[in-house]
Amino acid sequence: MSAQLAELFPYLALTAGGLAVLGAGMLPAGPPRGLLPAMAAFFALLPGLWALWPESPGSGIACYFAGLLSAVTVATIGLLARYADRRGFGGDALYGLLLWSALGMLVLSAATDWIMLLLGLELASLCLYALAAARVRDSLGAEAALKYFLPGAMALAVLVFGASLIYAGSGSLDLADSLAGGGLTVTAGLALALVGLGFKLSLAPVHLWTPDTCQGAPAPVAAFLSTGSKTAAAAALLHLCAEATPEIRELLWPALLFTAGLTMAVGNIGALCQKSVKRLLAYSSIAQMGYVAMAALAVDEGGGEAALFYLAAYALMDLGAFGAVGALSGQTADRDDIAAYQGLGYVHPWRAGVLTVSLLSLAGLPPTAGFIGKFLVFGAALRGGYTALAVFGICMAVIGIVYALRVVAALYMREAGQAHPAVPVPAGPFGGLALWAVAAGIMLLGLFPGPLLAAIARLAGGA
Repeated sequence: MSAQLAELFPYLALTAGGLAVLGAGMLPAGPPRGLLPAMAAFFALLPGLWALWPESPGSGIACYFAGLLSAVTVATIGLLARYADRRGFGGDALYGLLLWSALGMLVLSAATDWIMLLLGLELASLCLYALAAARVRDSLGAEAALKYFLPGAMALAVLVFGASLIYAGSGSLDLADSLAGGGLTVTAGLALALVGLGFKLSLAPVHLWTPDTCQGAPAPVAAFLSTGSKTAAAAALLHLCAEATPEIRELLWPALLFTAGLTMAVGNIGALCQKSVKRLLAYSSIAQMGYVAMAALAVDEGGGEAALFYLAAYALMDLGAFGAVGALSGQTADRDDIAAYQGLGYVHPWRAGVLTVSLLSLAGLPPTAGFIGKFLVFGAALRGGYTALAVFGICMAVIGIVYALRVVAALYMREAGQAHPAVPVPAGPFGGLALWAVAAGIMLLGLFPGPLLAAIARLAGGA
């Protein structure tokens, strides 16, 4: 294999995987049951294997996000396999779009110029719009896709205009070179680009699409949207923040600081007011991106490494939470009302346990990965001189504990004489394995964060 092919291998694997899945769907007798998710999982796993290959030609950061996005995609496929089959939308289009959306996320996370950043962002988004409406007879899904598409198109236009201004002011499409010179035109362009990325990250005040979209989309799709797309967009945000000059930072960082604080407040306080579990998780995901934005402010003081660890923890937490919601749901619709979870911990303790672990990790309680992630992010903010923001973030994290415990209490408490809720449909072997792997990852990263932190330090040094 030539060096160029080896470097492009993860992108070619996902491209070929989407085509192969669509081709399998065209078989005259139809694909055998289980073939499509198995094929999709195989091709989704290849970028992760490429990232772990000792002689991988990719940069350290590119390998990190290839591995992380590969794990997110494989886990999503596992959560979708039985879920989508039971609900009648587990066809070739579902898995093909999933692989191509992962391809866009991979391109976005590894982008070093504005053209690839825009292409990756749009490819990932277009596929996600369709995935949100995968249940064609579900009006909530169609509404979720529309509410995601309309502001998403506007955000992309803002991002394209910002990139155009940066190119006009710098004469370069390379991310690093275009920001190196500074200037008002470049600064204005970067401000618009950050607004566009802020939409994908659900940063306040461009976060309003998130609760409706996550509530209407199928739970495993909401998990993929909430983890994969935000992880890739966060990678682009970290790259832009790292390349910004002191002149640009002096002008834009106060606004980014305010945005980080506002996002943490909106996410945590908004989640506190919810009666819908999926909307609660959506608001929680907004708050988590506020912590990532805080780390991006201190990217030169260890914030980059802290954000990389936090993104891995966040991916596990949200995959576990949304995945458990799907696994605890019935065959016709997702179990969404918090009251509907009362006593469910006694009916299916293992799935409820995964949801509990994920919620406690989102709240930042030890010994979970979320606790270590928040500790690292707050430490980076303090080293960067953002003491007030870090203290405010800690206060918002306390609110996160309250709404997480609301759901946990519903799982394990019920009124006297209350009947057990209906037993959910089986999660299937792939779904069960995905939930077990996610829960184990949350606990392992919380108890033994050292290996991943050491790997991140090596990767960042070799970026």
